[in-house]
Amino acid sequence: MSRDPLSITRRNFVRVTAGAAGVLGTGLLSACEPDPAGLSVSPQFAKGGGGGGKGGGQGGSARNPLRIPPTQAPTGVLTAAPAEVDLGGGVRSRVWAYNGQFPGPTLVAPTGSRADMTFVNGLSHESITHWHGMIVDTPNDGHPREAVPPGGSYVYDYPIIQRASLNFYHPHPHGMTGEQVAMGLAGAYLIRDDDEAALGLPSGPHEVPLIVRDATFDRNGNMQYKPRSGGFEGNTPLVNGTLDPALSVDTGVYRFRILNGCNARILRFAFSDGTPFVLIGNDGGFLEASVSLSEITICPAERLDVLVDLRGHAPGTSLMLQDLNTGWDLLELTVDRSVADGTAIPGALYPIERLTAPVRTREFSFDGMSKINGQVYDMARVDFQVPFGETELWRFTTNGNAPHPVHVHGAYYQVVSRSGGRARLYPWEGGWKDTVLLEDGETVEILIRFDGYRGLYLMHCHKLEHEDMGMMSNFEVV
Repeated sequence: MSRDPLSITRRNFVRVTAGAAGVLGTGLLSACEPDPAGLSVSPQFAKGGGGGGKGGGQGGSARNPLRIPPTQAPTGVLTAAPAEVDLGGGVRSRVWAYNGQFPGPTLVAPTGSRADMTFVNGLSHESITHWHGMIVDTPNDGHPREAVPPGGSYVYDYPIIQRASLNFYHPHPHGMTGEQVAMGLAGAYLIRDDDEAALGLPSGPHEVPLIVRDATFDRNGNMQYKPRSGGFEGNTPLVNGTLDPALSVDTGVYRFRILNGCNARILRFAFSDGTPFVLIGNDGGFLEASVSLSEITICPAERLDVLVDLRGHAPGTSLMLQDLNTGWDLLELTVDRSVADGTAIPGALYPIERLTAPVRTREFSFDGMSKINGQVYDMARVDFQVPFGETELWRFTTNGNAPHPVHVHGAYYQVVSRSGGRARLYPWEGGWKDTVLLEDGETVEILIRFDGYRGLYLMHCHKLEHEDMGMMSNFEVV
């Protein structure tokens, strides 16, 4: 018999440790306070929001080496706290960071292993960490009711039971997720399995995580959160926490693991010279077959697994990864070395079980900027129950103020139709998904089956300001 999730308070104890108290005692500034220390103003910020414009770099200046976050197993301590980081070229900025790193360390684990991490809250307000895309039981999901106060901690312990994929982790306290993510708290989470290893895909320096996001900085170059009800959109692009980044590459095949880490901004990726992406996977791992695309559009929290073949690019050339929606130059690839690379670009990948024959249909209306089915989120309220192991059709519509990136905790789903608006599905919406873009005038249908765990989970808009205002719903898998 499953536990009533609302009867669980915190299975983990909250402890105020000397270490966490020490972090809080450093006196680093909150997001909304001026900086009395007067950090020097870099040219990027003096011009109102660093880099990213057409032409590759602010004012024609040299670009900065792309930061590659260090990797570690999902074990040990993960601390969220204020930090000062180098955004590239010696530009220092005060942010909020996991383990002092922006973005946080990339967690890497094989299917069948176990995660055992202790989250420590070194912020000045409550927080909790959600493992976005990970199939975990309720106590390990990072539900906002598990948020711990400043100086508190929370112990996570769960088996890794899913296929190879790119996931990520970020805060999930109710009403404060937008600020904490915008201030820097996020990191990648890679799952490996034998099927992935058998494909012979690019690895090592040829496999590169790209966390793409926007940011706003104050006049001293410190991270600043300036929310609006329609969603926070910063004026400066960052990739892996780097301003105006560049990556030195060779004449080989690269695998880019891309996350839209923005609070609200939709990104439309393309290369400046038309080099195609070979899409091999998305949120839930590999697609059934690869597809070549000249551009890809993804909303906040969506992920891409793409191959980029640079064997036809001569040393000395460069190409720019761009966001066509803003005109931003995101990342310059500079071809510096000629190598022999025999990587085979896969066509067929892996079969995907198709969900069929739903036993019931549920309707969800995303209303304005704060409601689902006319209700503002109430942490104590369970809005509906879903039987374990049964396939259902969920139909998402909007009553304005889209886009709404719809994210469901506790299971992956398959997007089966979109009517109205763009009236089509896209290659990056195939396979298994956990987030789908719902634009104004659209109805999106998904098939979903919860067969991991019973318990309390969330559905919400992943435009984080909408989530914070109440566009979120508790449901229980029974």
